[in-house]
Amino acid sequence: MNAPDRYERFVVPEGTKKVAYERDTKIINAASFTIEREDHTVGNVLRMQLHRDPNVLFAGYKLPHPLQYKIIVRIHTSSQSSPMQAYNQSINDLDKELNYLKAGFEVWNSGVFIFFMMMVTLT
Repeated sequence: MNAPDRYERFVVPEGTKKVAYERDTKIINAASFTIEREDHTVGNVLRMQLHRDPNVLFAGYKLPHPLQYKIIVRIHTSSQSSPMQAYNQSINDLDKELNYLKAGFEVWNSGVFIFFMMMVTLT
């Protein structure tokens, strides 16, 4: 069968950077970030986080081809910021949000476990 191996969707090959940065030569404060081994899940979340930044004038992403496991994120910022700063800030903000969600889930999950154990001991 001609289908690529499943692991190729997730594992970054040796010698390949996870994120590549390319400055736009035609538009000031614009750049493209190529993120290897990611898809719509990361692309859409990152795009929405970039839209929260008031210095970001444009943020979008595309998948070049369904069999190419990478996304290209385009960012255009105002003169108060750079695309690299906006990208890094968005990644840091997403990291904080995900850690907050993880901590909340762990608290909830431990509470459910304690409740379950109390129910088991009462019966």
